[in-house]
Amino acid sequence: MPAASSVISTAISFDTDLGLAVLRTRNSVYALRVGADGSPRHVHWGPELDPAALRHPRSPADSSFEDEAAADELGIQTGPRFGPAGLQVRFADGTAGAQWRFLGHRVEGTELRLRLADRRYPLTAELCYRVHPDTDVVERWTELTHTGGPDDGQPDDGQHDGQHGGQRDGQGFGPGAGTEAGACGGTGAGGGTGPGAGGRTGAGPITVTRLDSASWTAPRLADYRLSHLVGGWSSEFQLQRDRLPVAETVLTSRRGITGHHASPWLALDDGTATEERGEVWSTALAWSGSWRVTVHRDPVGRTTWTGGLGHEGLAWTLRPGETLRTPVFAGLYTQGGFGGASRAWHAHLRAHVLPEPGRDRPVLYNSWEATGFDVDQPAQCRLADLAAGLGVELFVLDDGWFGARTSDRAGLGDWTPRTAAFPDGLRPLADHVHGLGMAFGLWVEPEMVNRDSELFRAHPDWVIHTPLRDATELRNQLMLDFSRPEVEEWASRTLDRLVTENAVDWLKWDANRPFTEAGRAGHPDPDRVWIDHTRAVHRVMDRLRADHPGLRIEACAGGGGRVDLGMLTRTDQAWISDNTDAVDRIGIQHGFGQLFPAQTMAAWVTDSPNGLTGRATPLRFRFHVAMAGALGLGGDLARWTQDELKEAAELVARYKEIRPVVQRGHQYRLSGSGDVTSVHYAAPDGVEHVLLSWRPTTRFGHRPAPLRLPTLDAAARYLDTDTGQVHDGATLRHHGIDPRLPAGDYASSLIRLRRLD
Repeated sequence: MPAASSVISTAISFDTDLGLAVLRTRNSVYALRVGADGSPRHVHWGPELDPAALRHPRSPADSSFEDEAAADELGIQTGPRFGPAGLQVRFADGTAGAQWRFLGHRVEGTELRLRLADRRYPLTAELCYRVHPDTDVVERWTELTHTGGPDDGQPDDGQHDGQHGGQRDGQGFGPGAGTEAGACGGTGAGGGTGPGAGGRTGAGPITVTRLDSASWTAPRLADYRLSHLVGGWSSEFQLQRDRLPVAETVLTSRRGITGHHASPWLALDDGTATEERGEVWSTALAWSGSWRVTVHRDPVGRTTWTGGLGHEGLAWTLRPGETLRTPVFAGLYTQGGFGGASRAWHAHLRAHVLPEPGRDRPVLYNSWEATGFDVDQPAQCRLADLAAGLGVELFVLDDGWFGARTSDRAGLGDWTPRTAAFPDGLRPLADHVHGLGMAFGLWVEPEMVNRDSELFRAHPDWVIHTPLRDATELRNQLMLDFSRPEVEEWASRTLDRLVTENAVDWLKWDANRPFTEAGRAGHPDPDRVWIDHTRAVHRVMDRLRADHPGLRIEACAGGGGRVDLGMLTRTDQAWISDNTDAVDRIGIQHGFGQLFPAQTMAAWVTDSPNGLTGRATPLRFRFHVAMAGALGLGGDLARWTQDELKEAAELVARYKEIRPVVQRGHQYRLSGSGDVTSVHYAAPDGVEHVLLSWRPTTRFGHRPAPLRLPTLDAAARYLDTDTGQVHDGATLRHHGIDPRLPAGDYASSLIRLRRLD
């Protein structure tokens, strides 16, 4: 037996005598312990402390009404557990729920795996943990394997093989995602040498009605406050902070996509945390389909939450030899308040999620708001000329270029250029754009099809549908079933051809409707479409990027309907809302930034009055709001005045100067007085600083207070590069700087500071 308290790696230790695992990040400790019943139980998640002081978790068997047992790392249905179960299974003989024996652990680098086996049935689970030396995030996922023999005559249509195990996209994100389940083996606390010890039965299929990635536990606090994101189409990412009730609070999407109405991110605190102070526990799920997170605050003061892919009412079949792997559910702890949590997430995404975090996100122009479906080559070339004159680096041709697409009623699925608009195809436009020194981008919606299309007429069975139910059309379109191998292959082949033949540098991948009537008649496991479609979308994106190393992808789903860590593993940025009104965008961008860094946030300057709200705002104000992320333009440039074009060119040039700081710097949300919102971006080396401030409305007698900049060095001096004034760091930290907002409504400002010593 290995020596007790042996340190396997610098980040992870496992005491085999106590069954105690301790994971360390830069500023936090996560600890769990294997209980007497074989179930791993939570011990600690928070600041550094001595693991020897961690008490042994109690099993839930001391009293028939006991509610003091330590929380499971993954809740199960058996024993006196009455909270939400993250694992819900039913065996072929009708028995429900797992009962674990602990088989052992394995540590490889900064990854820990705990292997569990059911005491009597052919089922194993691996609870997987990963930490990184450069972030405070703990990544967790679960791998569930049916270890039984042949299927005893159960029907198999051949569509199950290889669907669940060993695929990077099923994991979610991060290195090591392709590791197969069942590799840990070994012996440990709980005894036994394999899943068969103690006898087993039920070699038939196992029905899985819930498999969460992880369960999380907050320490006992005086109170609990839940921060989460709500919204709808064109009002996404609205930050909501509520006192957590003593009840179960469910955050979910039942739409087959991440969703506009909720986000698989949350944060918990005791109700006293501020932007820069206080303990915050936060988690985010890396999944781009339906999902569910259940937060449970019980009457004795404990709060846990469990989450993963899929919503209630779905079931998946696990056949002998198959493994179902969940996406990553990542969590972090900070003592730096909500701002500290955001910066920790931003750093993690840059280091371990985004495909090319060091590349500048280009200033783009998108033609949609200028032309709608009325596109043709001469008009697009004219817009490209105007965009290039403003300093734009990427020209994106949006909807309307393909098939019979002159409205949203036809053409989806027929990804060939519309001959009336582009008689010689798209290559002449691409060549024109490239000749102007810009990259060429193209809008696609590969998962969707119109009934009025050649693709639907050839393959009506390719859509997600239940034949004896009327198919619901949304935006006059249906959804293709990417869980079918032939549909996935068609999508990969079609997109590869588009990119190759037209020298496409950028794809804007849209998805303008959710699932309805999802299923497949006659399929032995019809609910698998909810998992397999999303995984196929991920695979197609991964394959495109692998085959076209220079290609970049922007995520879109009717705006911000599919933005999550799983999607951002394979896309460079996200279109976060179809609402481009600058005033509305301030709130949308504020919520988005709780989890995602500025470089992933596509933000456009469009026409005034705004087409959605009718609000008229100055060009400078619109630019300053959009400059807080990855700047884009989307208005009808042919109608802009010469003065507007000149001002726009100057502001684009200004953005390029601050882009490295905005896109890769540390973000601080500042609180001004009245209705002022300000954001401070600090370069990683602390030399360059950018402040953006916005005041939509003016109130008499409410002059903005100076903006305090607590991240600056009190002993340093800072040059205002616009005014030439030199500021003392201590003064800026404690007394602040005037945001220099002009008089009137829709006022905004941009201030640049440079450290001198």
